[in-house]
Amino acid sequence: MIKRSCPKYKIFHTLLQLLFFFLIMMNQSCHVGRYFYYNYADINDHKKFTSKPVRTGEEPFSFYENLKPHKNLDLTLHGNEEESLNSFLSKNETVAFLIVKSDTLVYEEYFMGYDRSSIVPVFSVVKSFVSALMGISISKGYIHSVQDTIGQYLPEIRGKGFESLTLENLLDMRSGIQFEEKYNSPFGGMAKFYYGTNLKKYIQQLKPEEKAGQKYSYQSVNTLLITQAIENASNASIAVLLEEEIWKPLGMQYDASWSVDSEKHLTIKSFCCLNTTAIDLARFGRLYLHQGNWNGKQIISKDWINSSLTIHNDSRDSQGYPYSHFWRVKEDGAFFAKGILGQYLYVDPNKDLIIVRLGKSSNDIDWPAFFETISKLI
Repeated sequence: MIKRSCPKYKIFHTLLQLLFFFLIMMNQSCHVGRYFYYNYADINDHKKFTSKPVRTGEEPFSFYENLKPHKNLDLTLHGNEEESLNSFLSKNETVAFLIVKSDTLVYEEYFMGYDRSSIVPVFSVVKSFVSALMGISISKGYIHSVQDTIGQYLPEIRGKGFESLTLENLLDMRSGIQFEEKYNSPFGGMAKFYYGTNLKKYIQQLKPEEKAGQKYSYQSVNTLLITQAIENASNASIAVLLEEEIWKPLGMQYDASWSVDSEKHLTIKSFCCLNTTAIDLARFGRLYLHQGNWNGKQIISKDWINSSLTIHNDSRDSQGYPYSHFWRVKEDGAFFAKGILGQYLYVDPNKDLIIVRLGKSSNDIDWPAFFETISKLI
């Protein structure tokens, strides 16, 4: 007589094996295990990772406020559909939306229980902060020029095929590095760098795929390399530089934080993971709106601002927007920083306008085009 095994036992045994395998991966701090545990990046990621503080000063800068005229701004969307701005934002998973016109806060709304003090990870918007710190590092003499090669500042990658890779190549996403920018795969480069626990080790494993400067390819690892160059040249943490060179001088209202890879290594995930508020993001936009000048003090040189916001090659993002020095630059002079889940800092100098949008999802909205619609109504 042949004994048949119990199907329920087999299922239970398989589940135990999977659980055991998963626990081993988690215990070894494997990025694959962390990927499955945390799943896709979300708006609460600042609560999941260890971080370094970015503290504000004692006197916050305040915008003027005149919120009443645009409280219930009506918008004509998609040609013929009209609805209030509040309604549109709410149904499209927005948590914070600010409009600053001529130094006056004319619209400020929060949704889903968020308020002005709510901390939100701005993801790749932070790349524009790193760009600003590169400009400051050049002004202070830490970095000589964007034409310097990355190997001049990172000894650990010398002799690995990156001899011609310049800082400018990295800033414009033209590095030629072999790197997979996938958020939906636990085995891609992005998952490894986002969930991994030893970023400096991963840097040493990088390889070139093609000659630097040849073509645009959005890769978050480029920002990490820029940050490591700044830290090595200045002998200071990028979080300290952000605090001392931007956060305190601009009078940010709230303390921020910058997530790191692990408590052991404390390497800042500079390609993402700055955790801050919408109102303080607007203050950073004001700095660029005024060409790096903050109430009479030149925080970032005008030359760096102009260079960053000039279209000087064929780098284009997935939506066709020109890409320069970690900013998207429009032909009409407006520019913006963008993060996954639809985090945006949008600046239009011609309209003296700043718009900040933070959310739980982009909801497939072309937000820059939406901001352009708003700019015509304000």
